[in-house]
Amino acid sequence: MTATSIAAIGLTAFLASGLSLFAGFGLGTLLLPVFALVFPAQVAVAATAVVHGLNSAFKVALVGREANRRVVLRFGLPAMAAAFAGASLLAALADRPPVTLSWPGGWTTTVPPIQIGMGLLILVFAIVELLPPTEALALPPRWLPFGGVLSGFFGGLSGHQGALRAIFLRRAGLPPRAFVGTQAVLACLVDATRLLVYGAAAWERHFAPLTSPGTLLAVTVGTLCGFAGAFLGARIFTKVTMTGLKWIVGLSLVVVGAGLASGVL
Repeated sequence: MTATSIAAIGLTAFLASGLSLFAGFGLGTLLLPVFALVFPAQVAVAATAVVHGLNSAFKVALVGREANRRVVLRFGLPAMAAAFAGASLLAALADRPPVTLSWPGGWTTTVPPIQIGMGLLILVFAIVELLPPTEALALPPRWLPFGGVLSGFFGGLSGHQGALRAIFLRRAGLPPRAFVGTQAVLACLVDATRLLVYGAAAWERHFAPLTSPGTLLAVTVGTLCGFAGAFLGARIFTKVTMTGLKWIVGLSLVVVGAGLASGVL
């Protein structure tokens, strides 16, 4: 674990946490690839889940009182059930032996199936981020339970839940403060569910490295910097324009996703 890696994790957590307070997504999407460049895929998911979960709880303390209870129930209960399924699938995939991929020129890479899956998921979400404005993808309120299932499942599987959640919540008729508070509560519910599954299913075999000094330091730095970003964001509480950042992040995720899925990274 180098000082550069720690700095990258801290800076990413700080910026992404502050921006995600307004946009409703971004912390897990941005932080997972950074962790994945330092740790094995399943450890990166667990580390991101811890930072994201603690950050979500902190945001609930800051703005959770603004949440819309009706939306939380219609979206949150299906999301928790689906997060359980997604996290259980992650634990099962983590048990699979690595596979060998053959490339032109006789070049081969050995990649765990979970890493291939994560890389492809990151690619998909990166492409979604680079498509025309996501407002065009907003769906009517009757789709909230389905949105909860979809975002909850991917939240449990890879930590990518916020972007999908925002698509469904944008037409729920929530004012800005309620939108932010509802997002925080829903993220916290999904994070709590997947952390319970990760710990119960495979902590000793696949997630015990989180307690090693290097990983613990990275998670601690990411958590504290995420708190700082959320606190600053709550003080500003104004809409942040993310068009330029979205393209930078999207293209970076394409590279990282392709690298993870192919075994290059």
